[in-house]
Amino acid sequence: MLTIFESILPVFLLIGAGVVLRRLPIISKDVWPGIEQLTYWFLYPALLFVTIYDADFSPLRLDALLLSLLLAVAAMCVLLLAAWPIFQKTGWVAHSEFSSVFQTSIRWNGFIALPVAQAIFPPQGAAVVALAMASIIIPINIVVVLVITRFADRDASIGILLRRMALNPFIISTGAAVLVRMLPFEIYEPVRVTLKLAGTSALGIGLMAIGAALRTERLSLKRSSIWPPVIAKLLVYPAVIAIIAWCIGVSGLEIQYLVLCAAVPTAANGYLLARLLGGDAELYAEVKTLQTALSFLTMPLVLSVAAQSLG
Repeated sequence: MLTIFESILPVFLLIGAGVVLRRLPIISKDVWPGIEQLTYWFLYPALLFVTIYDADFSPLRLDALLLSLLLAVAAMCVLLLAAWPIFQKTGWVAHSEFSSVFQTSIRWNGFIALPVAQAIFPPQGAAVVALAMASIIIPINIVVVLVITRFADRDASIGILLRRMALNPFIISTGAAVLVRMLPFEIYEPVRVTLKLAGTSALGIGLMAIGAALRTERLSLKRSSIWPPVIAKLLVYPAVIAIIAWCIGVSGLEIQYLVLCAAVPTAANGYLLARLLGGDAELYAEVKTLQTALSFLTMPLVLSVAAQSLG
């Protein structure tokens, strides 16, 4: 466990650096939204492209890995929807809060998963995470939209969401990488090196941007609805995906790749979706902040258990 903790410590130190830098007067707060846009539209897509393009997938059972991923998402959706009557009856989660509880329980932050995978796994691990990021975007967004529109306070702009998914840079860059791999010739080397340099810079800059976006001053630990998605995301989701993958026949490092995807905190883009479609965006921001802070402790624990019992 100590080895895994020390391996992922730089990731969380960079997130912490982002938290501190945003609060210091040396960098304008107006800079950070631009940095987020830079990483989202160019640096991370470049990282996804070159990671998938360079990867050797031959030793991996991609069909079993992706099936495990999709089944785990489906299982989490069923568990959360089944828990809604309990949340409602006990008063833990209000009707307007449930969509954000749902979102933060099933989304996962690939921006954290990728650098962690690069730190503790062979190159195939990061490639699997990159492929998983893109393959899960559409099904998760479809389910999330259905839940938000069911529990939202206003009508949703479905057309805007569909356009956002069609133009999602992660889907585009991953699809481009898969297509280029199928070409009978290799990509022009200076272009590949350029994308690799951009992708390398994405890790440090992107992690600091994640830290800068955290809103610790708004966090209310007394809010009852904040805890179910924290427990579901950081502990239940990794267990669910590990059990499903094991039942399908996934083992060794492959199952650890999937557990990592489930063990990271929720993604930042769900906040914008909650605000756009009428969900509880403030609850989403609070859960994201708490999950990110606690995952510093839960991720080494979960990954160590997976390595010892399933690896």
